Amino acid sequence: MTELTNTKKVSVGTLKEGSFVVMDGAACKVVDVQVSRPGKHGHAKIRLTAVGLLDEKKRVEVMPGHDNVDVPIIDKRTAQVLSITGDKAEVMDSETYETFTLDVPEDLKGQCTEGCNVLYWVVLDQRVMKQVKTE
Repeated sequence: MTELTNTKKVSVGTLKEGSFVVMDGAACKVVDVQVSRPGKHGHAKIRLTAVGLLDEKKRVEVMPGHDNVDVPIIDKRTAQVLSITGDKAEVMDSETYETFTLDVPEDLKGQCTEGCNVLYWVVLDQRVMKQVKTE
C-alpha cells in the first residue's frame, strides 16, 4: 500500500455510512458497512462498500476490524468561473487567484455560467466541481 500525502490513517471500525475512504488509490464515499461477529479465536471482519467520488465506481473490501485505512483530506474551496468552453470551465480560486480548468458535471451544466462562484474539492491532488454557489 502506497503512502499518500493528503490522507490520514483511521481505524476501519470507526467508519460509518457517509465517511470518506481511499480504496484502490481512489477517494470513495462509504455507502454500506457490515460487521461480522468474531469467531472463537478470530477477529471481527468489516465489509466496506464504497462509491468513487470522481469515477462513481463501486468498490467492496473485507478487512479485519482492527486494521487502519487511509481517509482522504478533502479541501473545500471557492472559485469564480471566468469562461466556459463545452463541458470545461476556466476558473480562478477566490483565495490564491490561481486559474485552472475544471470539468463541469452533468447536473451543473445549466446552472454554471460565466461570472458565477462554484464550490470545488481538492481530493488526492485532483480538483472536482461540486456545486454552484448562489448569492
